[in-house]
Amino acid sequence: MSVDVVTEVELDASPREVSTYAADPDNAPNWYEKIESIEWVTAPPLALGSKMKFVAHFLGRRLVYTYEVVEYKAGRKLVMRTSQGPFPMETTYLWEKLPGDRTRMTLRNRGEPTGFSRLMAPLMRGAMRRANEADLRALKILFEGTR
Repeated sequence: MSVDVVTEVELDASPREVSTYAADPDNAPNWYEKIESIEWVTAPPLALGSKMKFVAHFLGRRLVYTYEVVEYKAGRKLVMRTSQGPFPMETTYLWEKLPGDRTRMTLRNRGEPTGFSRLMAPLMRGAMRRANEADLRALKILFEGTR
């Protein structure tokens, strides 16, 4: 059973501003509640083939995984993938220009759990959706304040 979670938010900021901030892995701990830290494996800046090691906490577990950038169109799309561990994951960010120099950001996480994680897929899907929604709310607050 695969896990595929899509969430989105509209922001009062340009796609350039939002994508520049959100695509910078160094900013991830500022708006991803579950991400504790990141470490560049390859030298910055972000580009196709870049690799970053993330340390996160999810469902009571400490996770360490390395993402590789497999697609990057600055200001429009970022796709990162990890293949190690019990839950290989692909994360996609999309940025769409809206009227009034606003942005719709879509965050998609999908993966194919293996082993014991496969049994936990329904629980993981719900927890991932709640976490993604909270992360996008945090990003909105960073850009718009507490409105």
